[in-house]
Amino acid sequence: MHPETLLALHRLRTAELRAEADAYRLAAACRRPSSLRARLGWTLVEVGLRLAATPKPAVAH
Repeated sequence: MHPETLLALHRLRTAELRAEADAYRLAAACRRPSSLRARLGWTLVEVGLRLAATPKPAVAH
C-alpha cells in the first residue's frame, strides 16, 4: 500500500479513537468516579493517542 494511503488511514483511525475517548470521558463525567484501574487505562490510551499524533521531524539521510 502507498505510504500516503497508510498515513491517511492512520490519521482517520486516530481521529476515531480520539472521538471515542472523548465520548467515554463525557459519559464518565456523568456518573460516579470509576475505579483507579479504569482511569489509569484511559489515561494511558490518551497519552498514546497524543504520542501517535505528534509529528515526527524528518530525518535526512
